[in-house]
Amino acid sequence: MSWLTPTMQELLLEAFWETLIMVGASTVISVAIGLPLALLLYVTAPGGLSPNGWINRPVGLLVNALRSTPFIILMVAIIPFTRLVAGTSIGTTAAIVPLALAATAFLARLFENALREVEPGVIEAARAMGATRLQIVTKVLVPEALPGLIAATTVAVVSLMSFSAMAGAIGGGGLGDLGIRFGYQRFMPEVMATVVILLILLVQGLQSFGDWLVRRLSHR
Repeated sequence: MSWLTPTMQELLLEAFWETLIMVGASTVISVAIGLPLALLLYVTAPGGLSPNGWINRPVGLLVNALRSTPFIILMVAIIPFTRLVAGTSIGTTAAIVPLALAATAFLARLFENALREVEPGVIEAARAMGATRLQIVTKVLVPEALPGLIAATTVAVVSLMSFSAMAGAIGGGGLGDLGIRFGYQRFMPEVMATVVILLILLVQGLQSFGDWLVRRLSHR
């Protein structure tokens, strides 16, 4: 493979780690923000632990607005915000901002659905025993929904892999950027094929690990 020079190997390794950094950091941020958002939506929904339409509707609209915006448009639209947060609008660090924002809205709805799957009888039993709203959320709701939350996170991480590749279109770094610069712009199909294979392997590995974790937690 004449194209796989030491320089290209170094570029592939660097792009691989950049992708892992982008996906890893944006996943941590989106889970840290998305789970409280999902809990807020669940608790304040009609029939929830503390129904409040004044909170639920605006938060729901904001989440839906972010979810319905195509990622490539979102990246461009929030460039000023990205520059404010990351100090730059290009590169791996800058790509984390729109990735985290898109994944947060996506995860908030997936987490909310996972929380809704918890048996109402379990919540009622906790109420009957005198548990407070906070105790119900932290000691009943989240633990019972944990397999669903893990499954939702796995789906989001897989989506972030494709989003991170798309971020390469505007200089976001990672495997997507490498594939565009060398595979497309310099007419090196071998590089493009290698990038695609690496992304497939990453997705398969992450999905398998997520499925295994869900099965393990479901048989507690």
